Parts: sequence; C-alpha cells; structure tokens
Amino acid sequence: MKKIFNTILILSILFTFILVFNPNPAQAAALDDIEIATNKDTVNPGDTITLTITFGKPLGAYTFDIAYDNNLLEYVETDGGTPNDNGTRVRVVFYDSTGGTNPKESMSITFRAKEGIMTSNPTDLAVTAEGLANPDASENYDDITIALEKNIVVEPRYEDYKFDLSYTGGPIINEEKEMILSLTSAMGKNYDHARIIAEATTPDGGNVQLKGTDETQTEYDIIDSGWGDPSGYAIGGQNVNKILSLRGIFDKAGEYTLTFKLIDRDNSDAVIAENTFTVTVIDTETTPPEEEIPENEPEGTVEENMTNTIEENLPTQLPKTGINLYIPIVVIVIAIMSTSLYISMNKKNK
Repeated sequence: MKKIFNTILILSILFTFILVFNPNPAQAAALDDIEIATNKDTVNPGDTITLTITFGKPLGAYTFDIAYDNNLLEYVETDGGTPNDNGTRVRVVFYDSTGGTNPKESMSITFRAKEGIMTSNPTDLAVTAEGLANPDASENYDDITIALEKNIVVEPRYEDYKFDLSYTGGPIINEEKEMILSLTSAMGKNYDHARIIAEATTPDGGNVQLKGTDETQTEYDIIDSGWGDPSGYAIGGQNVNKILSLRGIFDKAGEYTLTFKLIDRDNSDAVIAENTFTVTVIDTETTPPEEEIPENEPEGTVEENMTNTIEENLPTQLPKTGINLYIPIVVIVIAIMSTSLYISMNKKNK
C-alpha cells in the first residue's frame, strides 16, 4: 500500500513540475475554416487551372499534399511554399523563418490540362495536410487526413453540332424527293443516348413525310417518330459526320419549314443542336416558255425569213471599184474629134 502511495506521489510531483515550467503548452485544434476552390470548373487541353487553399487563419508552418491525375494534368507552379512534385502529388512545405512576422493565410497551385484529350473526364484535386501551426508555433492544428476534394472536368474544346439539308431541284407535290440530312461536328461532345427528331410547319392542309432506312433496314419517318432506337444512341468525338438518306413526300404546293433537333435522352430530351430549313414545293415541273415571234416580223420559216432579211439588206447600187470605164471612152472620142479637125484644117490650107 505504501508503495502505491509513493508512486502516486511521484506522478503528482511530476505533473506539477510540468505545469510550473511549461504554463502554456502547445494546444492541438481543428483548422475548421479551411477552404479550397478553383478558378474554373472545366479545363481544356493546354489551358491552366489554379487551386487556392485558404486557411481561415494565419499559419507559420504547414505541409500540404495535393494529389492529381497525371493522365489529365501536369504540374506548373506553386505560390506559398516550396514544392516537390513526384508526378501524382505535389508536396508544398512552408516555415516562417522570421519567427511569426511573415505568416501565410493562403497558398495556390497551378496545373495544365494535357494535350490529346478526346473525351470529358471528371476528376478531382485532393488536399491533405500536416505540421500546421500558428505564426509563433504556440498552437498546433490537427492534421488533415481525410482529403478535401475539389471536383473538376478535363475535356476537349467541343464544337457545336450542325445539321445540313441538301437536295437537287425543287420538290414536286406527291413525288418522292431524294434528300440528304447530315449532322456534323469537328469535335462533338459525347452523349450516350442522343437522338434525331424533326418537326414541320406546312401550308394550310399540307402534309409531309421524311422517310429513311437505317443499317438494320428499318424504315422511319423522322417527322412522325424520330430516327432510330427510341432510347437513342452514342455520339461524339472527333470529326462526327452522320449522314441520313431521306425521301421527302409533300402533298401540297407552298413553303414548308423543317426543323431538325438532336436531343439528349439522358437529360429529359434537352436540345443539343437545332437547325431549321425552308423547302418550296411546286405543283409540276416548270418548262421554259416557247420563244414568241415579234408582231412586226413576217410569217414564214426561219430559212425564208433569213433569205428575206438578206435580200432586204442587199445594196441597190454596186459600189465603184477599179478604173472608171467612162474615162477611156471620153479620151477616145476627144482623140477622134481632134484628128478630124486637124485633117479638115489641112484641106482648107491647100
């Protein structure tokens, strides 16, 4: 009994000694006000994203570990400590060597999305910490062992989907018109269950059908029931180019408005893409009108009219060409008269 008493007495003296010579022991507490945030929720290849950790109170010492997916991201830089990147985790260490005059209230770390990413990739940045202390190290904080996570998405720069409707010549009522409907995107966002549907505005009392056959030889009227399996199909990625060969049937002349939509069956049929086209339907195929003969032209065959035209244009007097025939005749006459006059004068002189 005496031995137990002596042990208790020794422990009491030791505890009193600790209280006397260390009246302000370091206290451990939770860092409840810490927050993490990124400057964007989605990052594209080649772009950077910055994670900021706000402590909620100034710290004189800390060690933070930030884990990341190196298939999607690469480390760039840190502000607020000395970094060490091992390829999947960056460890950032800080200690205020001034003894508490230069604490930190936050730190940030920047990553860059890698090139060549072809799909949407949800991922997260996970933060844990240890060695947390206030500026003068008189107070320590609990380690953060359960990771604080910030969810982000790494994805390509998607381009909108676009419909195009092409055909040759104007549709004629009640005659099938071959039409090509194309849906394209250089980099289309991925959807597991997308579907093409169509709507039509017609002339009063008019009806239209847009029929086509898929690879299973199933025929659809895209206006009546949409295209393909009602549950939809997967679409997306690089150089999307879906071609539908359709047969348009219009039963009334006039203007029809055709609207094509790509919808997301997994998101309450939300419209992904939409384009509208106007189609003008005619009664019959038009032919060029016959050439009319002007009223002032005489009736007759083309050859007769051409002959008449040539005769009308002939000159009434031939143009003079070469030497004038009257000149030598006059010269001869003058010569004869001069000779006769000369002979006559000679006879009188004799």
